[in-house]
Amino acid sequence: MFAIQKWRCSWSTVAKVASIVTLVSVVHLFLYPVVPSLDYFRQFQNFCVPMSMNTSNSNDKSTEGIQKNPTGIISTEGSQSNLGTSPMPMIDLNVRFPHDLHNAVVYRGAPWKAEVGRWLAGCDSNTSAVKVVEQIGGKSCRSNCSGQGICNRELGQCRCFHGFTGEECAERQELSCNYPGSKEQPFGNWVVSVCPAYCDTTRAMCFCGEGTKYPNRPVAEACGFTINPPSEPGGAPMTDFTKADLDVFTINGSRRGWCNVDPVEAYASKVLFKEECDCKYDGLWGRFCEVSVLSTCINQCSGHGFCRGGFCQCDNGWFGADCSVPSVMSSIREWPLWLRPAQVNVPENMNSRGNLVNLDAIAEKKRPLIYVYDLPPEFNSLLLEGRHFKLECVNRIYDPRNATVWTDQLYGAQMALYESMLASPHRTLNAEEADFFFVPVLDSCIITRADDAPHLSMQEHVHGGLRSSLTLEFYRKAYDHIITQYPYWNRSSGKDHIWFFSWDEGACYAPKEIWNSIMLVHWGNTNSKHNHSTTAYWGDNWDPISSDRRGNHPCFDPDKDLVLPAWKQPDEGSLNAKHWSRPREKRKTFFYFNGNLGPAYENGRPEATYSMGIRQNVAEEFGSTPNKEGKLGKQYAEDVIVTPLRAVNYHEELASSVFCGVMPGDGWSGRMEDSILQGCIPVVIQDGIYLPYENFLNYESFAVRIREDDIPNLLNILRSFNETEIEFKLGNVKKIWQRFLYRDSVVLEAERQKAVRGSVEDWGLKFSQLMEDDVLATFIQVLHYKLHNDPWRRELLQKKEFGLPNECLIRTE
Repeated sequence: MFAIQKWRCSWSTVAKVASIVTLVSVVHLFLYPVVPSLDYFRQFQNFCVPMSMNTSNSNDKSTEGIQKNPTGIISTEGSQSNLGTSPMPMIDLNVRFPHDLHNAVVYRGAPWKAEVGRWLAGCDSNTSAVKVVEQIGGKSCRSNCSGQGICNRELGQCRCFHGFTGEECAERQELSCNYPGSKEQPFGNWVVSVCPAYCDTTRAMCFCGEGTKYPNRPVAEACGFTINPPSEPGGAPMTDFTKADLDVFTINGSRRGWCNVDPVEAYASKVLFKEECDCKYDGLWGRFCEVSVLSTCINQCSGHGFCRGGFCQCDNGWFGADCSVPSVMSSIREWPLWLRPAQVNVPENMNSRGNLVNLDAIAEKKRPLIYVYDLPPEFNSLLLEGRHFKLECVNRIYDPRNATVWTDQLYGAQMALYESMLASPHRTLNAEEADFFFVPVLDSCIITRADDAPHLSMQEHVHGGLRSSLTLEFYRKAYDHIITQYPYWNRSSGKDHIWFFSWDEGACYAPKEIWNSIMLVHWGNTNSKHNHSTTAYWGDNWDPISSDRRGNHPCFDPDKDLVLPAWKQPDEGSLNAKHWSRPREKRKTFFYFNGNLGPAYENGRPEATYSMGIRQNVAEEFGSTPNKEGKLGKQYAEDVIVTPLRAVNYHEELASSVFCGVMPGDGWSGRMEDSILQGCIPVVIQDGIYLPYENFLNYESFAVRIREDDIPNLLNILRSFNETEIEFKLGNVKKIWQRFLYRDSVVLEAERQKAVRGSVEDWGLKFSQLMEDDVLATFIQVLHYKLHNDPWRRELLQKKEFGLPNECLIRTE
């Protein structure tokens, strides 16, 4: 498949390659004692046609210098490195990086599928930086967005705050908390934002309002309405959303009030208060919302703005969803690390007819390069700013010290990856140089906020309630925006664009217009067996969505898409305990699964379709906890745990097990991540549904797949592995566990905390000490492989510098 023509690298790179060759040779000597000599490599001819090997660059504006010189060039740092070329012998990567007995090639500790591992070991490891012209925007916006928005100085367009719209953000929106009322329903049909008090119509959020002692205290959901006693013994109280509870406004301390309740008196039990009222909105803390804290924003505005409830209000000279993009008015010394070092060409005429002229900054970057669209805030920032529940769709909030509180929100991966990409050295502002385009639509916020307020209504979406239909519409609108505002989609019919679908069934409800793109998901259902909606929750069912909108695509295409790990709350305890490295002799449980097992068990999900029946079938065979009929599994064994009972220390029990079950819930579950992070061998039971990285990593090296029809033979199959095979898999789990952590996102937050508070919590110190590749690094490696191996790339013979040896470039024949 591969052959070298020559290498393009500096002598320092040659030295690195030599040491890598020596190291890899020693590693492979263990399994393959005979390694061909370099004389053998020289006999091969070049099979590859390079996409571009032009070493000159007519657009190269770089030069050396720290301060402005007569040519108008300044630099953020010292001189640039030499990107010269040196001839190297031809190498066949098939020979140089043979696969092992499991058909895997190891790269940076991970066992990859052979063809992927070979390319990464021979090519990704030898990537050199290329010069990229980054354009720093200087366009202005009309009326400076009227003070109610941020100017995107790349496009000259306003990004308006919540409740404002129009080209100048001058039009005030009226976002009602309530639907139109009637005699029977004076506050309208139920919606999360339903409000009997003061409605902030810029956000559709309910507060106590003027005339009360605490006008900015939320009156969220049930708080402002009458609570009726349970209709039957042991039942739950019922909220009557047709009748306001005027006692929330009382000043009588003997009645259950809220809006005039003094926190000091309430904490001292001197006055009563309504327990159903609480502090749901972001930016507030305390039982009575008496403490203002930081809200959660994307990258916390990168130190160049103020987080207003979830929307970054950027400082002058900065823009972007996280205020990370400098304009020509910014100080070069404050530019983000992903733009440094850079040399800037300063034109003589910096101001032209009211618009500042764009600047060209020449930076050295390694591919792949990713352009992140700055979408209108309705697809991200506004969804954060208007959250009615502070824990929705984010991976962190802030306590009264403004210290980070990590959440266990499974959908937090979307926020984590978005933030990491915005701060990545692989990010580029030059879309013409970009290899991939990321479209940041926060579907986890869309779905969790569905029916938050009338302007986020599901009433028009298939029988008045499908969150999947509402979400599809958001993605289609984002597609409409980028094809009308940018020229890049048609270059590849969207094949180089990336969309993240984090919800339970992933991209099953992606609109047909974007299906050519790369889908990042947690649910890799190829529909080869389960060819319909697999969720037991009707609101997420995508089966009723018409093919006119959805098309007839599967949920996942392993030839183009990627399953990413789910977010897991950073667990300092597990890091200290080193669960991933626990040896075989301390893992006493042979097989372990803890989770909802369906209707046969107390408090089990009542739907027979939950988990597609897989968990139920496993429990029927191997259940270790009696079901409602008092029965254990038909093949109950002492060293097997299959239980719905919540564990006192879940991570400890996983770390004490050899094999751990990975089965679906409503779509994906986080069991794969649980297993890997605690060093347990995953046992995957879900036919035709891919797990994280499964189309790139060699799962045979660290996991076991069991067909659904073979569930009765589960234990026989697992017990057939000898101790050598078990130790081999456990060893590989130990090598890859960090690839299931969003370490980069955690470290970014630790750095922000240090900048703001001057200190770092223990979790920050622990995660900063982890040095192996994480989710972001693995994702970038996969993109780099796809850049030079996806067949459709042959049609785009772009004249770019790739910083790679010839044998790594895509072949044209």
